[in-house]
Amino acid sequence: MTPELLASLTVPLPEGRMITSDEGSGAVQPLWLSDSPATTELWVRLLAEQSTSGLWPLLLDAHDPCNAEFRPWASGELFPERMTSPHAHAPAELLAQWWSAHAKIDEDDDPLAPDERLAVTVPFGQTWPGPAVSPELVTSADEMASEYAQLFIDQHPHARLGLVAASCGADALTTVGWNGPANYDNDTAKFSAVVRDWERRFGVRVVAAGLDTLHLSVAAPPKNTQNALRVAAEHFAFCPDNIWQGSHPYTLAAYAERLVGMNNWDFWWD
Repeated sequence: MTPELLASLTVPLPEGRMITSDEGSGAVQPLWLSDSPATTELWVRLLAEQSTSGLWPLLLDAHDPCNAEFRPWASGELFPERMTSPHAHAPAELLAQWWSAHAKIDEDDDPLAPDERLAVTVPFGQTWPGPAVSPELVTSADEMASEYAQLFIDQHPHARLGLVAASCGADALTTVGWNGPANYDNDTAKFSAVVRDWERRFGVRVVAAGLDTLHLSVAAPPKNTQNALRVAAEHFAFCPDNIWQGSHPYTLAAYAERLVGMNNWDFWWD
């Protein structure tokens, strides 16, 4: 992130500051962060200007939004120098590898019995089913992102605005050094690679992120339970805690029912 990029914006910004990552060379400033809560109008205007500004707007939530540290963003708990490139990873291969790891039965260290473990991923069991079918895009991805930004701000009124030098939201997660899925993998570029693929296949846009949460708008969600099951399988590979620790029954089928026609996907890594 450079001052020149910020200066090139035609949209006036509120008071804010550049954030320096607290690891690595100590000279990397991957994020501009507003001092006050974000507004939907400003976020939408910045999204519309992204193709010329080269800056991706993010709504940023914090572990404790009322704390002055506003972790991990204002505290600089960002690790861009750790990350590889999203382009170095094949999303289909990543999902297949993660599925195999999460669906594996470990009889020596598993709170569930083998039949209970297999029931989680019915009808696929331990076999990776492959990527989901991409529905036809009938809604503008940016329009859907703008609608979801309003909903997110309504639900998270303390969320601040962040700007990251990136051509898409998926890449912004790696560029800023977000470390949300660290309990599963320290290289956010792998998750960005999958989100890049979702941007292409489902009209996904990265709208918001928190300490260990990710919030996406979806312009082309699955339209029926059969397709939703395959999408749910991708979500389980990407973020198993959505199924293991969600409020719904701990099964792929129950999770899939919620995905039919759903225009936002939210992830949380414990």
